[in-house]
Amino acid sequence: MTLPMTTLSTKGQVILPKPVRDARNWGPGTRLTVEETAEGVVLRAVEGKPFTPTTLDEVIGMLKYDGPPLTVADMNAGVDDWFERQGRS
Repeated sequence: MTLPMTTLSTKGQVILPKPVRDARNWGPGTRLTVEETAEGVVLRAVEGKPFTPTTLDEVIGMLKYDGPPLTVADMNAGVDDWFERQGRS
């Protein structure tokens, strides 16, 4: 039996052979965990989505702010200040 082979790219990317992807039902966007073991590297599909879908009503007000309402100009100034501190002005 010949084992499927692949090559590591210069960017560290590996393309899994189509028969392997098909057998596992791994399509584009499948998230995989990477585990190093004594025998080699193990890939496992991550079940489910990274976040549970929510509605705006479920998350609105989660970040509490005590103080007067900010204007759009105040918020823009805060974003500009952050970019300047990051050296990205």
